[in-house]
Amino acid sequence: MLGEYDFLAREGITRVIEGLDGIELVASFDDVDALRGAIDRDRPDIVVTELRMPPGYTDEGIRLAAELRSASPEIGVVVVSERADPRYATELFALGSSRRGYLLKDRVKDADRLARVIEEVARGGAVLDPSVVDGLMSEQHERSPLTRLTPREREVLELIAEGYSNKAIAGRLTITRRGVERHVSAIFSKLALADSTDRSPRVRAALLFLRGEGLLDTHRH
Repeated sequence: MLGEYDFLAREGITRVIEGLDGIELVASFDDVDALRGAIDRDRPDIVVTELRMPPGYTDEGIRLAAELRSASPEIGVVVVSERADPRYATELFALGSSRRGYLLKDRVKDADRLARVIEEVARGGAVLDPSVVDGLMSEQHERSPLTRLTPREREVLELIAEGYSNKAIAGRLTITRRGVERHVSAIFSKLALADSTDRSPRVRAALLFLRGEGLLDTHRH
């Protein structure tokens, strides 16, 4: 399901989505109230919505995602924005990163990229546009906190960054799942992420690792 107030942008995104294999566009709307009503009625798997929607043109997409996190956590949300604003990305993930994505509008024109984002969010994952990473990481310490990690903790963090679950990490490293959980807890503590109560620390930890290893290209198109 799509929410986009601009007619030309809506038509363009519609054509891209309709050309994707295995993905069906149920309906599209130009204001958040109509979109919200259709979600309640049709229960889509994924909602792709512009960040700013009528009537307020502020952060309607983020607020809709927060509402759905509480009322319908099984519905994924991909927020599309014209600007890479770390504030909104942080707010989107504040109640949990599962089934959430933040994507720049220019990326939506790339059918393969959009398909990957939708599929990842549908699987329960989280997607953050690379161009937002610099802003998010600027909040971290001047000196990389990755130096505080033990070699084993770095191994665990690398696998987290690759998208592995705790169970899968245990299998890869031939250690117990409880051992992985202890390492993850230590990683969050050393990276000053331990106080958060949602899954976004996992996303932030992965971003810190990728940034520290120079594996994030924040200028790709």
